[in-house]
Amino acid sequence: MRVQQKAQQQGFTLIELMIVVAIVAILAGIGMPAYQNYTDRAKFTEVVAATAPIKTGIELCAQIEGITEFKLTAAGCGELGEKGIPSAPAASVELKSIALSLSSKDIVITASNNDTTAVTYTLTGTVSQGRVTWISGGGCDSLGYC
Repeated sequence: MRVQQKAQQQGFTLIELMIVVAIVAILAGIGMPAYQNYTDRAKFTEVVAATAPIKTGIELCAQIEGITEFKLTAAGCGELGEKGIPSAPAASVELKSIALSLSSKDIVITASNNDTTAVTYTLTGTVSQGRVTWISGGGCDSLGYC
């Protein structure tokens, strides 16, 4: 005597697979732009970090020299590689350049990245009561990189 058995269905149906593909596509559409911004911000940290030794050197120079305000003359702490302020680091994968400039009462560190968009990071230092106060800015603010 033969017993017939009904074949059991195995696997997924086409509609189930299409639903899974649609869910993955939606998640990828949301996740990829957020991930791209995250990687751009991570790359830009090299530019921000490269300004730290120069910033520290300017603060130490201002303390040691007793500077009460930065002036347009180079007599203060306005030169890279002078009076304890390190020279500008060499260009790297992410860092294009760092420059130091003086305005009427401020000192400005400007760093730019090596990307085609040329995003800048600026630190503006002002001496007040014997200490340097820094304000960051530049094109990286609008992009959320710094």
